[in-house]
Amino acid sequence: MTAIDLRSDTVTRPTPEMRRAMAEAEVGDDVYGEDPTVNRLQETAAALLGFEAALWVPSGVMGNEIAIRLLTRPGDEVLAEERSHVVQYELAGMAALSGVMPRAVAAEDGVLTPAVVEQARKPYAYYRSDATLAVLENTHNLAGGTVYTVEQTRAAVAACRAAGMSVHLDGARLWNAAVALGVPPRALAEGFDTVMVTLSKGLCAPAGSLLLATRERVEQARRVRKQLGGGMRQVGVLAAAGLVAIGTMIPRLAEDHEHARLLGDALAAVPGVRVPPVRTNIAVGVLPGPDAPAVVSTLRERGVLATAMDARTLRLTTHRDVSRVDCERAASALLETLRS
Repeated sequence: MTAIDLRSDTVTRPTPEMRRAMAEAEVGDDVYGEDPTVNRLQETAAALLGFEAALWVPSGVMGNEIAIRLLTRPGDEVLAEERSHVVQYELAGMAALSGVMPRAVAAEDGVLTPAVVEQARKPYAYYRSDATLAVLENTHNLAGGTVYTVEQTRAAVAACRAAGMSVHLDGARLWNAAVALGVPPRALAEGFDTVMVTLSKGLCAPAGSLLLATRERVEQARRVRKQLGGGMRQVGVLAAAGLVAIGTMIPRLAEDHEHARLLGDALAAVPGVRVPPVRTNIAVGVLPGPDAPAVVSTLRERGVLATAMDARTLRLTTHRDVSRVDCERAASALLETLRS
C-alpha cells in the first residue's frame, strides 16, 4: 500500500491538465524575455495580485533572497519572526548573498503586530545596524499555517513603514490564507514592496514561484536572478503548469484545510499534546516530551509520512494528493501511535 505522504504540500504532482499544458506549451528563450508562456504567466499573476509586474523564479527561496537583495544594503538588518522561513530554512542566505543579518523576534502565531514591530526598534546609534526591511510570512509555516488577516496585514505594514522599513511578503502559501479568509489574494498582497508566491506547493505545479513588484524593481530582480543562476531558457514548459495552477487550483485548497482540521482533531484528542488552531492545510502537535522523531519513525512503519519540525513538534500537511479517506487512515494511525 502506498504511504500517505503528509510531510509537505511540496510533494504534490502536476495534474493531468498541467501535464497536457506543459506538453503543448509555446516556448522561447526567457533569458531574452522571449518565452510567451512565461510572459503570460507573469502578466496574469501581476494582475491577480495587484502589481505592475512579476518575475518567474525557480524557487521561493530564490524569490525571497532576490527581494532581500533589492531592499537592503550590506550591513543592514532584516526584521523577521524568529520561526520564519527566511530565518530557519534559507541557509543564512540573507547573510551569504546580501550581507545582511536577521533581527529575529518572537511573535504569537508568527504575526508581526505593531506592538512587536515597535518593541523591536532600537534607538539610532552610528555603531548599530539599521533594520531597513521587514519580512512577513503568510501563511506562517512553523507557527502552524497561521494567517495574517487583511486588517493585521495593513497594521503590520503601516507599523513597519512608520519604523522606516521596506516590507517584503513571503507568501509561499498566500493562496491558502486567501481561501481561509474568503478574500481575494490581492487583498493580502496590498502595500508590500515585494511579494513572493509559490506555485509548487498546494497548487501542484512541478516547480516555480513568482516575485511581484513595480516594473522597475522587477527589471532589477531579473539581473539578480541571472547572477544567482536562475536565468533559464525554454521555461514555458514549467510556466504552463503555473498558469493552470493559478487558474484552476486555488478554490480547492478549502478541501485541504478541512482535511487538516481532521488531523488536528486527532492530535488534540491525545492528552498532553498541544495543538495550535488549524487555520489552513497544516496541523501541528507539540508533544509533552522530545519524542517527535520517534513518532515520525513509527508512523512511517504504519504507512504515514510526517515531519518532525524539532524534538517535540510534529507537522502534518494536507494537499491534493491525499484524500479524506487517506486523512482518516492517517488520523487513526496517529492516535494509535501517540496513545501507545
